[in-house]
Amino acid sequence: MADITTDVLIIGTGPAGSATAALLASSGVDTMVINRYRWLANTPRAHITNQRTMEVLRDLGREVEDEAYLFATPQAQMGENIFCVSLAGEEIGRMNSWGTHPMSKAEHLLSSPCEMNDLPQTFMEPLLFKTACQRGSQSRMSVEYLHHLQDDTGVTTTCRDKLTGKDLTVRSKYLVGADGGNSLVAEHAGLPFEGKMGVGGSMNILFRADLSKYVAHRPSVLYWVMQPGADVGGIGMGLVRMVRPWNEWLIVWGYDITQPAPVVDAALATQVARQLVGDPDLEIDLISANTWTVNNMFATHMQNGRVFIMGDAAHRHPPSNGLGSNTSIQDGFNLAWKLAMVVKGQAAPALLDSYSTERAPIARQIVTRANQSIGEFGPIFQALGMTGGTDHDKIRANMEARADATPAGEAQRAALREAIAFKKYEFDAHGIEMNQRYHSAAVVTDGQMEPAFELDAVLHYQPTTWPGARLPHVWIFDAAGKKHSTLDLCGHGRFALFTGIGGEAWVDAARTIGADLGITIDTRLIGPRRALLDHTGDWARAREVSDAGCVLVRPDHHVAWRADSLTDSPAADLRRVLKSILGR
Repeated sequence: MADITTDVLIIGTGPAGSATAALLASSGVDTMVINRYRWLANTPRAHITNQRTMEVLRDLGREVEDEAYLFATPQAQMGENIFCVSLAGEEIGRMNSWGTHPMSKAEHLLSSPCEMNDLPQTFMEPLLFKTACQRGSQSRMSVEYLHHLQDDTGVTTTCRDKLTGKDLTVRSKYLVGADGGNSLVAEHAGLPFEGKMGVGGSMNILFRADLSKYVAHRPSVLYWVMQPGADVGGIGMGLVRMVRPWNEWLIVWGYDITQPAPVVDAALATQVARQLVGDPDLEIDLISANTWTVNNMFATHMQNGRVFIMGDAAHRHPPSNGLGSNTSIQDGFNLAWKLAMVVKGQAAPALLDSYSTERAPIARQIVTRANQSIGEFGPIFQALGMTGGTDHDKIRANMEARADATPAGEAQRAALREAIAFKKYEFDAHGIEMNQRYHSAAVVTDGQMEPAFELDAVLHYQPTTWPGARLPHVWIFDAAGKKHSTLDLCGHGRFALFTGIGGEAWVDAARTIGADLGITIDTRLIGPRRALLDHTGDWARAREVSDAGCVLVRPDHHVAWRADSLTDSPAADLRRVLKSILGR
C-alpha cells in the first residue's frame, strides 16, 4: 500500500512543475509536487518572460500577474541589445529588442493585455510555487524521484526522502515529469527524442558589482562583448547579462566541450569579469559559478499512458530567444485543464492524448529556433573579421578596418548593420512567442482551412479565431464602462462561448449542454445594449464570424471551434463539438 495518495504527482518545482501544480490546485485537483533539492532555484537562469506566459499568470489571478511585475525589470528597461568590445570600451552597434522598437511595441500593445518583462527564475519560481501551495497543492522538498510503475488505474512512484534516507511510495492517477534536462521520468517512460546533448560548453558567473556608469544610459538585458579571446561555447563572444539593474550580473563564458569542465573560482571569475567589462581594477562580489552544456534535443512524443513530461525534460536547448521557461509554463497551461477535466470525470482519458499532439511540435520548433539563433551570429563575426583563426592581432586589425574611409570599410559597415539587424529573429521574434496553433482531436475545424498571412510568422503575431489558434486579444467594455480583455472573459479552467446579437440560441445551448455534461461554459454575448459592448468595433473585426455566429474557447485560451453564423441546430452542433473534444 502506498505511503501517499494523490490525483497528480509532479516531479520538479521549476517553472513547468510549479505552474502545473498551481493551475491544477486552482481547479481543485488533489496535487503533490516534489523537489530533490532543499529549496527552489538559487540562480537566475531563465529570465525573459513573454506576453503569452504573462497571460498564463494573469489567468491564475491578477494578484499573481501583479506580483510578477512587482519583481520584474519592466519592458522599457529591457531596452536594446548592445554589441561592444567591452562595457567600458567602444560600442559596435545595437538593436531594438523585446518589443521596444516603436513599431514592435505597437504590435505588443495590440496583441495582449500583458507586458513582457525580465523576471529571473529566482523570482518566477517562488511565485508559482507559492501560488500552488496556497491553493492546496502538497509539496515536499529534499525528496528524490527514483522510478515509477504504471498500470491500468494509476502510477506508483518510488521516491527517497533525502533527510531520512528512507524510500516512500506515492500512488497517483497521473505522473508529470518536470524534472529538467536530465529527466529520469522521460528515460523511465521510454519516450523518444531527436537531437544531441552537449554540443557546447558554457559557464555562468553570477556576481554583484555596480556597473551603472557603463550601462545606465543604454539600458539592456544583454551586452554582447566582441573581442579577441572572448568565447561562449559555440557562440564566439562573451555575454554580460543584467540580472538586476544595475548591480547584479551574470556572465556567460565558454569552455571547450571536449575537455573537462573548468573549476570556476573567484580568481578566474574576476579575470573574466574584468576582461568583458573592460575595467582592469574591477572588484566583484562573486555569488556563484557553475558550468552547463548547450543542448539540441527534443521529445517527439511527450506522453506514455498516464505519464507526461514537460519543460526542459521535453525540450533541451540554449537560452537563445528566451523561450525556455516560457514554453515550459505554457506546457503546463496546455496539460493542466485536460488533467483537471479527466480527473473530475468531465472528460474521457482520450483528451489527454492531445497534449503530446499539440505540444511536441512546439518542442521541436523552439529547440530548432534557439539553436538556429546561435548560428545567426555568424554574419556578425564575418562582418567584423573575427572568423578563421586565433590570430588576435589580425582580428583586431579586421575589426578596426570598419572605421576606414575606403570602399572596403563602407562595405564592412553595411554588412555589420545588416547582420545586427537580422538578429531580430532572436531578440524581437514576437511571432514565435505568440503564434502557436494546435492541430489535434481537442480542436474541431469542420474543414475550415488554416489562414495564411503575409507577415513573417517568426517576427509577427498573426491573430485569428481559426480553431487551434489562441483567441485574439481586444478590449471589450461592460455597462459601467470598465474594459476587459477577451482573454479575461475566458480561461480560468472553463470553456467560454462568444457570440453576438442574433446568437442568443448559442447561449441557451451552452447552458443546457454544460449542465448535461457537468461542465461550466461561460457565455459572452457582445453587442449594443447588452452586458458586454464592442465600442471600438475591434471584436467585430477580430472574431472572423458574423454577429449570430459563435467562437468556442478552451480553458487555455485556444479556440476549440467556431461557427460563422447561427446553424439550424445550435444545441446539436455544440453538443457534437464538445463531446468530440472531451472524448464523451
